[in-house]
Amino acid sequence: MGVNRREFIGAGLAGGTLLAMSGKSKGASNKSQKFDIEEKTVVELQKAMSSGEITSAGLVSIYLQRIKEIDPKLNSIIEVNPDAIRIAETADAERKAGRVRSPLHGIPFVVKDNLDTADKMRTTAGSLALVDAPKPKKDSHVVRLLRESGAVLIGKTNLSEWANFRSDNSSSGWSGVGGQTHNPYILDRSPCGSSSGSGASIAANLAAIAVGTETDGSVVCPSSINGIVGIKPTLGLVSRSGIIPIAHSQDTAGPMCRTVADAAALLNVMSGADPEDEITVEGAKRAEKDYTAFLKADSVRGMKLGVVRKYFGRNKSVDGLMESALSKLKEMGAELVDVEMPGFGKTGEDEYQVLLYEFKADLNKYLANRGGKHKSIADLIEFNEANKARSMPYFGQDIFEAAEEKGPLTEMAYKLALMRSKFFAQDQGIDYAHEKYGIDALVAPSNAQTWLIDLVNGDNPREYVGSSSMPAVAGYPNITVPAGFLNKLPIGISFFGKAFSEGKLISIAYAWEQATKARRKPEFLPTYM
Repeated sequence: MGVNRREFIGAGLAGGTLLAMSGKSKGASNKSQKFDIEEKTVVELQKAMSSGEITSAGLVSIYLQRIKEIDPKLNSIIEVNPDAIRIAETADAERKAGRVRSPLHGIPFVVKDNLDTADKMRTTAGSLALVDAPKPKKDSHVVRLLRESGAVLIGKTNLSEWANFRSDNSSSGWSGVGGQTHNPYILDRSPCGSSSGSGASIAANLAAIAVGTETDGSVVCPSSINGIVGIKPTLGLVSRSGIIPIAHSQDTAGPMCRTVADAAALLNVMSGADPEDEITVEGAKRAEKDYTAFLKADSVRGMKLGVVRKYFGRNKSVDGLMESALSKLKEMGAELVDVEMPGFGKTGEDEYQVLLYEFKADLNKYLANRGGKHKSIADLIEFNEANKARSMPYFGQDIFEAAEEKGPLTEMAYKLALMRSKFFAQDQGIDYAHEKYGIDALVAPSNAQTWLIDLVNGDNPREYVGSSSMPAVAGYPNITVPAGFLNKLPIGISFFGKAFSEGKLISIAYAWEQATKARRKPEFLPTYM
């Protein structure tokens, strides 16, 4: 439908990858083609580059070839970077000259296609309305930090169009530009959204690390459902500038990786003050200097974790897996206590009203600054109606229409909804639990088994389990890590807590990961030659 997605990817391959495949790129040797990238961590890749076993250009060429061979089954990559090999060769030259910028130097990464990139790739949020929009004037702050670290952007990932905020009947992972992303564990199952492409691509080893974004669940759900680690940071730890928005009171970018260590290394680079996003100036004062310092396998011993039982009782299979997980946490030395939070389940309607108000205000501002013919949600609604067969073949734009009806952020209805939602999620939610029970963090199931993709009826999960909303509304950190499998589908476990407690959550997640080794790569994927 709409733009031919293979033309997007093919253009990038023609620009650099095919040269590398033919051996004409000086960075891609025959030796590098034999290097096995599957399940390799950032530390392992750095070691291989430092020893001369592989170059960054060699890594990039392998990942791009893997995208070419495997991604037609997944639709996780919306576009590849035609300059990726050249950028990697520059990183190799710097390494040879003795300059290694950071632990991510030369590491191939992908970002969700709602992060601005001032390069030859488009930034569309998956929407046909932005295919011909002017290229962003500069990189989003997150992308700029990653480039400065020496990491190599090899492509952009598909997503639920407009970050899954166009219609209540949407299919997670579908966009007009990218089509439908598939779950790499069982291809007819949903990858969840909206960072679906980031989740599926990392699960399938199509890049080393990825960036997703979340308003409520869009890092956590696709990470857990695709069997990887996802961190939704505290609001203010990572800059929002240059990211196509839903709502400033909840939006954040976050790491999506195969291991906790990789996610911590990525968070180190992504976090920091940005003068264009005031909240990060204060956030930087509370950030940790090095999140990898929390990677200690025995860190759970002596901790007190609060079990949110209200997330249990929805799916017997998930309950069984989670009870086993709780037993494992006890075995690891954690003290567990069941917690009650007066604000549980009381944020839903207020949250939705806040998102509608802020979506209109924030997206209109972004579109006006971006330039191009579509400068508001009203313009997007008109475009979608005029191009209905291409833009809305499966579901409509009821959320767009509801947002367009909202007034300015000065309206009392908005202010009250924002105040109530934060009160129930923070004062009567996460902060309440920590203070009453003296806990270090909260624990809950991340998800149940994912559902069948249904473009006709949209997402229709049975016995749905999702624990993202309270930390998302609060603006507090949440990390999901693989917990096991049900019917060959990944199930994640979530640890969340008070504002700027990322270090503690990473320590818990790492200890869990090392004790369980629950991640398994998708079985359908062939061993890479």
